[in-house]
Amino acid sequence: MTGDNTKMNEATPMDISTETDDQTKQRQEWVKRMRLKFCVREEFAQTKDMIFKDGTLNQEYFRPPKDAVEEQERKWTETERKLLIQGIEQYGIGHFGEISKELLPKWSTNELRIKCIRLIGRQNLQLYRDWKGNADDIAQEYEFNKKIGLEHGGWKQGVLVYDDEGRIEKALLEHHQK
Repeated sequence: MTGDNTKMNEATPMDISTETDDQTKQRQEWVKRMRLKFCVREEFAQTKDMIFKDGTLNQEYFRPPKDAVEEQERKWTETERKLLIQGIEQYGIGHFGEISKELLPKWSTNELRIKCIRLIGRQNLQLYRDWKGNADDIAQEYEFNKKIGLEHGGWKQGVLVYDDEGRIEKALLEHHQK
């Protein structure tokens, strides 16, 4: 397609601000045909009520059930942070199932893994597998990770991430072999 071609294909976002009523109707009919073609799937029973037989959306399908309970928003507090540190000291990094079960039952293993990433300042926790440390040890590791990240341009959003050249991984391996 050339740059001066104004014909729009199906994958191109449309500017509907100058659309005529006829064009709007054509677009809406196309949307309905696509819904009829792709929304309802025999192998997924829950999709049968997603749209009506004419292709229009069943708005009720997309509303939360009347008996749905809104999940309470949880805040990560200093108390939870201390319990995570206690868990790392007791069970080690990577043992988030035990930490969740014994100390922080309202937090999933994945949520605790992410909190640990932030706590220790490193996206990849593999080199810390089974590592145990107290609050001071964790703070020391965080500062080391930050130092390496800032030196090599791998400190992103408060955590150390590996670089494509392998400089960060090399520095970490040297540090962990001491």
